[in-house]
Amino acid sequence: MLIRSLPPEERPLEKAELHGINSLSSSELLALILRTGAQNVSAVTLASDIVAACENGLGDLASMDFSDLTGIRGIGRAKAGAVLAAVELGKRISMSRRLGNHVISCSQDAAHVFMEKLRYEKKEHFYSVPLSTKGEMLGMGEVSMGDLSGTIVNPREVFTEAVRKSAASVVFIHNHPSGDPTPSRQDRSITDRLVWAGTILGIEVLDHIIIGDGIYCSFRALGYMNGA
Repeated sequence: MLIRSLPPEERPLEKAELHGINSLSSSELLALILRTGAQNVSAVTLASDIVAACENGLGDLASMDFSDLTGIRGIGRAKAGAVLAAVELGKRISMSRRLGNHVISCSQDAAHVFMEKLRYEKKEHFYSVPLSTKGEMLGMGEVSMGDLSGTIVNPREVFTEAVRKSAASVVFIHNHPSGDPTPSRQDRSITDRLVWAGTILGIEVLDHIIIGDGIYCSFRALGYMNGA
């Protein structure tokens, strides 16, 4: 059934105007993003097909890419781009709200800032977060991006922004696409090297946090920083 054949009060746009955007189902929200259907299929039907492709729930959308979406019948590059843009905008809004308080006083603060940004990523992303003497975030630079098995981290690149901004300390954050934040042997080895490099530069490495799917691990909490 095409959207124009529905009663006005049941059409997503009209329903949002009458009852508020939060009254729409996930399929109806996606239909507004898609705007139009395809080949006698309504935007709501296409949106329902996208939701159905999220086997583990709507959170799967956060890890989809162009090939995933265009593999759904009726979804072309333009519609896929619109959906991905909406998802990315949601991530950035979530991140900006977390940055309202720029002070990192514990590992939980840092994990909270990066959780929604990194928990669904399919590749490993490594971030270096320089901090002032008061724990204020001076930046959040992505140092490297890898594949499913890991990422290459160069100490020179990791500390570039921290040195440039005269940071007193730094926190490292990266994600595990598997969803399990348990540190690997390589993670511990890299952290040892980075702590050593920080000591030479006079920049304290406060913590290295690994983001999983809704959970995280802190090297400091695990006691790994003491022996680094």
